Amino acid sequence: MAISLDKAFGIHQYALLARSERAEILSSNIANADTPGYKAKDVDFADALQNAQKKQSHTMSKTHDKHFDLSINANSHEKFRIPNQPDTGDGNSVDVQVERNLFMQNSIEYQASLQFLNGKIKGLKSALSGGQ
Repeated sequence: MAISLDKAFGIHQYALLARSERAEILSSNIANADTPGYKAKDVDFADALQNAQKKQSHTMSKTHDKHFDLSINANSHEKFRIPNQPDTGDGNSVDVQVERNLFMQNSIEYQASLQFLNGKIKGLKSALSGGQ
């Protein structure tokens, strides 16, 4: 009987991909906090997660038998954030404190998904080895 890793891992494998893409966007916001005219961006997590699931369920194009595509193309889900603070005069809409908080929250959620995946993998290893 074959083991379906998609069923075994559930949504957590896709959540890791979406959280990784969101971390890149949030870190870019923090890095550009002093760039005049830069607008803070974010990723719609629900849309990115659905896109990751769709991409993984379709036939993937690859150049080698051992390659596979894990990118979810977050750019299609990037959105500009509505600023919480008034314009400072340079057109930049990044609030560093908000970005840091969102980055930390995203990191915690990434770690939670990673821990769930680790638990699933340990369970599968235990089942395959007969609980030894």
